[in-house]
Amino acid sequence: MNVLLSIKPVYASRIMAGTKKYEFRKSIFRRENIKSVYIYSSYPVKKIIGKFTIGNILEDKPDLLWETVKDLSGLDEAEFFNYFAGKSKGFAIEIDEVTPFENPIDPKKCYENFIPPQSFYYLDNDIEQISQY
Repeated sequence: MNVLLSIKPVYASRIMAGTKKYEFRKSIFRRENIKSVYIYSSYPVKKIIGKFTIGNILEDKPDLLWETVKDLSGLDEAEFFNYFAGKSKGFAIEIDEVTPFENPIDPKKCYENFIPPQSFYYLDNDIEQISQY
């Protein structure tokens, strides 16, 4: 089982560059057997640019999450707290092994009627295999 995450291009590029080691979410996947996270770089890129494996997933109050991961967040404090404004808890997904795609994948070629996820989609297959057909 894999997940497709929508990530703004500025943050997706920080993941690819290795300067962002955590991806933050207000809600998290319920399934525990997630193998890979595919990165859908949202508008204006609109492509799946790579994937990463998950390390730990931290769950805590935003202020405690910030204290724990701020040096590896790839965000400044204002970006972080704006994202979690009004939330009593948040999640930090540790980005482990990153694999950039040499040729980013147009998801509309893999999935008929593709609509970018608001947060995430579960995927049964590896996107690289689907994109070869």
